[in-house]
Amino acid sequence: MSVSGAHPMATAHVPSFLPGPDGSDPLFTFMAIFTILLILGIGAFYLTLHALPEKMAHNDNHAQFQIIGILGLLALFTHNNIFWVAALLIAAFRVPDFLTPIWSIAESLHVIRKKAEEQDDA
Repeated sequence: MSVSGAHPMATAHVPSFLPGPDGSDPLFTFMAIFTILLILGIGAFYLTLHALPEKMAHNDNHAQFQIIGILGLLALFTHNNIFWVAALLIAAFRVPDFLTPIWSIAESLHVIRKKAEEQDDA
């Protein structure tokens, strides 16, 4: 039993991943589509991972959102990972609010001084 167009010594069964007599190559087609999808998937994963600090800052309504965005863009365009790490650290940790207690102390001292001046005048 011989397949038409095949060598007389060839077996009748030809694996499906080998090129057929019509010139189609299913393994090459599959690998080409797989490679394109793999490259697109890796690119999407990279950009999603790259935008992680900005998403963290946006969800937490972070005060330094613009700094985090700028550091993220610098990391994207310069390929310096230190900018991305800095953006991630800034997004992950909140800087303590030191100004509110200081302003409160200053206002309290101002009120105490006014009361002391009023008592001195009286």
